[in-house]
Amino acid sequence: MEKLAELKALVETAEKEGAAFYEKNNKAAGTRLRNALQQIKVVATDLRKDVTEKKNAAK
Repeated sequence: MEKLAELKALVETAEKEGAAFYEKNNKAAGTRLRNALQQIKVVATDLRKDVTEKKNAAK
């Protein structure tokens, strides 16, 4: 559940930065958005691994 909470926080950050980038044309927010998206990818991959391991361990 810790990873899910982290993922949710990252998505909220990405949403905030995306709004600043697209609505206010803030170029620095675009960089922060890209960083947040990369972190989302990493956390989501880790979460997928954990789910797969737990699912397979139950067999």
